[in-house]
Amino acid sequence: MKKSIAVLGLGKYGRSLAENLYLMGADVLAVDNDEKVVNDFSGKCTSVVQANMENEEEVAALGLKNMDIVVSCTGTNIAAAIMTVAVAKEQGVPLIVAKASTDRTASILRKIGVDKILDPEGESGMRSARILLSSSFKDFWEIDNGMYLAEIEAKEEWIGKNLIELQLRKRFKMNVIALKKDGKKWRFGNPEEPLAKNEILLVAMEKKDLGKWQ
Repeated sequence: MKKSIAVLGLGKYGRSLAENLYLMGADVLAVDNDEKVVNDFSGKCTSVVQANMENEEEVAALGLKNMDIVVSCTGTNIAAAIMTVAVAKEQGVPLIVAKASTDRTASILRKIGVDKILDPEGESGMRSARILLSSSFKDFWEIDNGMYLAEIEAKEEWIGKNLIELQLRKRFKMNVIALKKDGKKWRFGNPEEPLAKNEILLVAMEKKDLGKWQ
């Protein structure tokens, strides 16, 4: 089932996050207070809307109650961040996420109810998108243009089946490099060995195939 995600604030990081979330299969509402930014970003996700995110009525009218995740990317505009988080909490959004570039900002956002902090200095919009979209996703990084490594937890329906049976390369264009379980070291997997609960897979995928894992 597709996740519905609102990205509030379309700076460089917010645009990258919104675009990658959309490319990976999410329904994305992107919001900014700058009309030019909104017009330039039109067509790059499900819906792009202009709103003053310091105005409670305008934020409330966005329909955040319909979202699975709300991400505040308002940058240094703490007033907008506080308002968007407050409205999202009031409307019962299950997961509220915010971008924070400093420890002080992160501390403020946590105090007002943010569930998860994203560090734009430490992770790209692409990586943040994967983390938000996959509950079984552990880590993610680009190793070359268009090629990514990811740590993923074995899905429930994979448990007890081996790599030959699962055909992950055929189904998801996913190449399994190594396996790890119970806090042990990485090991090369035996394709005939059944996957165990909580098993972690290190896989390589091309960018164009990322949505198949979602």
